Amino acid sequence: MKNSSSGFLFSLLKWFNRLLIYFLISSVAAVLILRFVPVLFTPLMFTRVVEQVIEGRNIKLSKEWKSLSEVSDYLPQAVVASEDQLFLEHRGFDVASIKKAWQNNSKSKTKLKGASTISQQVAKNVFLWQGRSYLRKGFEAYFTVLIELFWSKQRIVEVYLNIVELGDGVYGVEAASQESFYKSAKNVSKSQAAMIAAVLPNPRKWSLKNPNAYIKKRQAWILRQMNNIGNVEWK
Repeated sequence: MKNSSSGFLFSLLKWFNRLLIYFLISSVAAVLILRFVPVLFTPLMFTRVVEQVIEGRNIKLSKEWKSLSEVSDYLPQAVVASEDQLFLEHRGFDVASIKKAWQNNSKSKTKLKGASTISQQVAKNVFLWQGRSYLRKGFEAYFTVLIELFWSKQRIVEVYLNIVELGDGVYGVEAASQESFYKSAKNVSKSQAAMIAAVLPNPRKWSLKNPNAYIKKRQAWILRQMNNIGNVEWK
């Protein structure tokens, strides 16, 4: 009986090791490939399409990949000013913000605060599922380390601007600019870039076309932050 149990445990451990090696190799390979290849589809996009089908709505998936050189310089400036002002300084994680969020969330279970950097958001949206769990956060941290290691800061922002959700079935700044401002992302103004950044926390609730008073207030704050940080200087 002992030999049988030991054999089973050994086989299980061997299987687990093989699975781990496969995961490590495939995940690194995927990150390396997406350093050069446009990200055309994400798990979030798949989830939203499934939701549309279940709800009996027409499928909407509006997106168009644009390189960083094909979008307005105001757009990376706006998202850095709004989402992650230490983006160029950290290596994927804003430790101070994480500590503040942890302290707040340990006191309040209703008003939860996040501390995700742009790198973490890219890791989550490109490689993982939505939702809150320690397992997903663990995978998020792993992929954040990988993209910070193998991608440039420019590439991280480029992917972010192309895959971020900006409305119901709308992904990326090009699709959002065309749909809301009737122009290419290359031609959006500083004010319009700040408006795009303003709706990022809840893009399906807040509208780019018809911004409410709160979003206009956020836009004004982001514009001030953009003036404070100046142009994004890639290192």
